[in-house]
Amino acid sequence: MESYRKYFPYAAAFAAVVLLWLTFFTVKETEFVLVTQFGRPVRTVKDAGLHVKWPYQSTTYFDRRLRIYNPRPSEFLTSDKKNIVVNTYVAWKIQDPDRFLQTVGDPVAAEMRLHDIVWSGLSAALGTHSMDSLVAPVVDHLQTNDLLDRLTALTDRAALTQYGINVVDVRIMRLNLPEQNKQSVYARMRAERERIARQYRAEGEEQALSIRADADRQKEEILSVAYKQAEKTRGEGDGQATRIYGQAYSKDPHFYKLLRTLDSYKKILDDKTTAILSSDSALLKILMQGEAGAK
Repeated sequence: MESYRKYFPYAAAFAAVVLLWLTFFTVKETEFVLVTQFGRPVRTVKDAGLHVKWPYQSTTYFDRRLRIYNPRPSEFLTSDKKNIVVNTYVAWKIQDPDRFLQTVGDPVAAEMRLHDIVWSGLSAALGTHSMDSLVAPVVDHLQTNDLLDRLTALTDRAALTQYGINVVDVRIMRLNLPEQNKQSVYARMRAERERIARQYRAEGEEQALSIRADADRQKEEILSVAYKQAEKTRGEGDGQATRIYGQAYSKDPHFYKLLRTLDSYKKILDDKTTAILSSDSALLKILMQGEAGAK
């Protein structure tokens, strides 16, 4: 008996260490700790640091950080009866560890439940929108974002009530078409773009015709004004020339007649010209008599 007494201090120290180990536990900033007693939840510890429990109580740790769940792409039907493949993601975190442990138990099972909730919500939401509104310009993307915000709120309420999960965000990463429908959709898209291109060309041709007609009208107006000015200037020039000719003729009629006759010779006579003139022709007199023939 005496031989065993020397081991009592060591046993007592070991028992004290085990008791302390079972009594104290630590909580990190990124964790929830659920304290249970014989499998029944007692309290949830959310504050980081060192905490105390009864040795017969157990602790279960849960990560409180945000998680991202990327389900496999699923096919949905839009309001205009067109199939569309949607790839989404769900941002979620554990909000109520007690309910989470009782209903799902682990993150894998939780994501399976989330998949069902999100799939049913997306199916109902996308069923009220046409495919064109989902892939149209930015103004329609605002409607899509509003749809996803409502879906997030609805999913959050359902998941928090049933599973103690807080759904932070539900968003669409990619919209695609089923492989069997892509070619027909692309053909419709090309036809639509060609129709728009033809419309733009027709509008361009109409504007071009209008511009050409306006340019032709301006051209005619400019030419009319120019012709009017040219005729006025020509008339004034002809008047001045007539007046000058008259003044010159009145000063020396014989000399003027001689110059006019010589100008006529330049126009009608050359080395190949044969002229038959009467004996009393003025042209013949000047050729035969010179200046005397012009008097």
